[in-house]
Amino acid sequence: MALRFAEAGANIALVYASNDEAAQSVCEAGKLKGVRAEAYRCNVADFEKTKETVKRIIQDFGGVDILVNNAGITRDGLIYSMSEEAYDAVMDTNLKGAFHMIKHCCPQFIKKKAGKIINISSVAGIMGNAGQANYAASKAGLIGLTKSVARELSGRGVCCNAIAPGFIETEMTEGFSSKEEVLRMIPLGRMGKAEEVAELALFLASDKADYITGEVIRLDGGMAI
Repeated sequence: MALRFAEAGANIALVYASNDEAAQSVCEAGKLKGVRAEAYRCNVADFEKTKETVKRIIQDFGGVDILVNNAGITRDGLIYSMSEEAYDAVMDTNLKGAFHMIKHCCPQFIKKKAGKIINISSVAGIMGNAGQANYAASKAGLIGLTKSVARELSGRGVCCNAIAPGFIETEMTEGFSSKEEVLRMIPLGRMGKAEEVAELALFLASDKADYITGEVIRLDGGMAI
């Protein structure tokens, strides 16, 4: 997503959790596309750290126009054996992290009377998924957060939407042992591509989507029909 936005001419403030090498690699690739790209290491589950990070980004870039909340972790397990730590860790990153970033970016959007917020949810938040009660709850919460923020900020010219991907070809899905079983769940018969998520995010961030807010768009090959 960061690189696709850079291709479209957007400067990139990349907030990441731990992989310094990968973050710097993305920034270098962004700069080659002729935009400014800076990386900021931050645990989005930390209220104060996100506040400091957003403040630094605003100082460095002069403001924020588009916020994409796509931080996500999993701590899978059946509900009867899931630990409180596993539940809280997923909720704190996936849902509370989005709240933190939206809250701290809000003053910029309100001041400008414009802005786009794109939350990356999941079909798990629509359908639920056995062994992922924490993950599904966090992604369902993102949908509620999206709709509430859309209602609150629409009068300020700010749009807030969510993308709900299904199975996407990433490092997370590479290790699936039952790929054939997964594909049988998808009417289109294939996993989605990260580039397809990026294209949808770019569309929602563009002026072509100025009259779309509070929407949850599935990108799942028909999985949740």
